[in-house]
Amino acid sequence: MLEPGQRLQETKLAEQLGLGRTPVREALKELGSRGLVVTAPNRGATVRSYDPDTLDDLYQLRALLEGHAARLAAQRRSADHLRALEASCVRFAVLVEHGDAAGYRDLVAENGVFHGVVTDAAASAQLSAMLEHTVELPLVYRSFVHFSPQQRRESLHAHRKLAELIAAGAPSARRPRCGSTS
Repeated sequence: MLEPGQRLQETKLAEQLGLGRTPVREALKELGSRGLVVTAPNRGATVRSYDPDTLDDLYQLRALLEGHAARLAAQRRSADHLRALEASCVRFAVLVEHGDAAGYRDLVAENGVFHGVVTDAAASAQLSAMLEHTVELPLVYRSFVHFSPQQRRESLHAHRKLAELIAAGAPSARRPRCGSTS
């Protein structure tokens, strides 16, 4: 896993990934446009690091956007969305109860599936784009690594409660807190 501030060298990345330098350069450019990599002329690229104030701002903004997405999802959801939310909660539960430290990638991926279904049910392209730029992979990815088993169970409970509220068609003004990762 890449660490914040780590220097990214095109040549080494190309070699590690079995690619040419051009696709690696394009990937770094894309990551830079998403704010995940910082590039400097003649200095290359580094993995972006976040200070505590920036992280707090991102989490607060994310909570506002996801709360709005949940309200829209409750109004616009389909039976397929409800089935997908339930299935995600089941998979998440298995990962929480039987997963180990090595399985955190699966937990992060399932968390993304759950929130992706909520965003899809909200049926707002603009909101989806805003969430995509706010929910940055390293932010979410690193969070589950440091979550205790209890915090993971609390996140599962919040997912289940949110799925129930969306199914009922009216999530409360204050949605259940999924923790900083969900």
